[in-house]
Amino acid sequence: MLENFKEIMRLVKRNWRALVTFELLYKLAVAIIFIPLLSGSFYGIMRLSGYTYLTRENTVSFLLRPTTLILLVLYLLLAAGCTMIDISAVIYTLECSRQDVRAGMRGIIVFAVRNAMRVWHWRNLLIIVVALILMPFLNVGMASGVISTLSVPEFIMDYIRDTNILLIAFYGLVAFLVFIMLRWLYAFHYYTLEGLTFNESRRKSIRLSRGHHGKDLLTLFITQAGFIGAYIGLFFLATAVAVGISRVFSNFFVLRWLTGTAVYFAIVFSLFFAFALAGPVICGCISSLFYYHKKQAGEEIVPVKILEVRREVCFISKRVRKVRLITTGIVVAACLTLGFFLTVGWTNPQAEYIRTMEITAHRGASAYYPENTMAAFRGAKEMGADWAELDVQQTKDGYLIVIHDTNTKRTTGVDAYTWNLTYEQVSKLDAGSFFSKDFAGEKIPLLAEVLDYAKTSGLKLNIELKPTGHEKDFEKSVVNIIREYDFEDKCVITSQNYGVLKNIKEYAPDITTVYVTNIAFGRITQLAAADYFSIESTSATRKFVSRLHNEGKQVYVWTVNREYTIKKMIERNVDNIITDDIILARKCIDESRYSNLLSEFMKLLIQ
Repeated sequence: MLENFKEIMRLVKRNWRALVTFELLYKLAVAIIFIPLLSGSFYGIMRLSGYTYLTRENTVSFLLRPTTLILLVLYLLLAAGCTMIDISAVIYTLECSRQDVRAGMRGIIVFAVRNAMRVWHWRNLLIIVVALILMPFLNVGMASGVISTLSVPEFIMDYIRDTNILLIAFYGLVAFLVFIMLRWLYAFHYYTLEGLTFNESRRKSIRLSRGHHGKDLLTLFITQAGFIGAYIGLFFLATAVAVGISRVFSNFFVLRWLTGTAVYFAIVFSLFFAFALAGPVICGCISSLFYYHKKQAGEEIVPVKILEVRREVCFISKRVRKVRLITTGIVVAACLTLGFFLTVGWTNPQAEYIRTMEITAHRGASAYYPENTMAAFRGAKEMGADWAELDVQQTKDGYLIVIHDTNTKRTTGVDAYTWNLTYEQVSKLDAGSFFSKDFAGEKIPLLAEVLDYAKTSGLKLNIELKPTGHEKDFEKSVVNIIREYDFEDKCVITSQNYGVLKNIKEYAPDITTVYVTNIAFGRITQLAAADYFSIESTSATRKFVSRLHNEGKQVYVWTVNREYTIKKMIERNVDNIITDDIILARKCIDESRYSNLLSEFMKLLIQ
């Protein structure tokens, strides 16, 4: 295994400049050209199909249109092509290293494009599936940035984690994909270096990898972990050196400023460097194993013909040198200016906005109490939530009760639908024991009970209406009871059914309405009955949130329970975070009020 690691380092080291340059330029080109092209074409298809926005209520009909299906197929093909260019370029450059030849940028690009074009042959179509699913799913590091940005929405992952069968199926799928990846680990090398069809490459990879799956997986894991560990170690070493220097010269502001700026930007630039080398290092690991196993199996290593590289012109005119000097000066001046702002603490422009960000307890403090119960709402207030989200349905005899599911079995153990139960029957159900025996006897509350508590405690309410089709005067009944408690200014009425919001606005235009959707795309502000929007966190891109804000709309995001996602939503300046974990959300928001990565780092230097 030690020999493999030495070979990995040799392969990467020989042409590291070419690898870094290509990866940075290629991913930049993908970000500048491919992503805007994709977005523009998608909007174009929407306009041709007569859609100006997409939400959960019209997305299925849009996706089933022939023009949409054609666009999605074209996108997958284009994405596969982009990914194959990335993979081909890295494999070719590492092959140049094996032959101890300097790889030229022109040769890398020509070879990568030619190799990627072979994807369109019918015998190679399976490679599209592998490139789009297996490689990014397992984070091998070679797939282009467009594919690697895809993620499973958090609400889907939460649902999977809460369902044992789905959780088992999910981990089973992961294990299956790992198994397939290990069998097909060398298919890309056979395809790229020997010009075979993907079917032939796949069969050869299966034979070559037989008996080595465990060792190959361990080598991949150690390589990736070692790369990450090395970078983290250098990061902390640089930080320690900077802190030490700044404390020695604590009385000299200029030295603190220059030291902090130099170290900070060294770390930033090294991040880009590490980003560019991550894929080549992993690919270098696979290339090393590929060559090693071929030697062990007695297979011939077919040398790839290295494309001719034009000699670089050594003469650099005075004008070019002057431009480079001026550009370098501008970059250095910009870095020093930003470093000065960081040092004196002038870089926290969004702190005032973050202070207005609020937390909504999803179904009350449902991570600590049985959901949608008075215990959960009291807990939400005690934990510092600004709002509590609750779900309202109507019983057979017209009472408004607080419960999420239309069937009571999950939370009470009784298999019955809410519209078939009277309130007397509902009042006898135990809504706490499913969560813990400590909450045995907790009841399904009336909306009136929650309003009464919220009015006295100061807790604001996000009241989501869950129509079942069996209601009578549902929206009017909710509005009437809100008015009875004089709570119009301390609540919002939300729903995933846009028709419900239209009914609310017709009856009570003064009450704030929020449209809840797990898909949000396009000009959803045309939905005039929605004052604000509550969207699934995956849809809350920085651009989308900014556009809604520019049109005067607040943005709620749901259901955000992981620290990473909460911090990402804070960075995107959403207005309201709906979460099960109030304590975690409050911690993240409080930290964001006075610090971020830059100012925290500079704070260490100034102390």
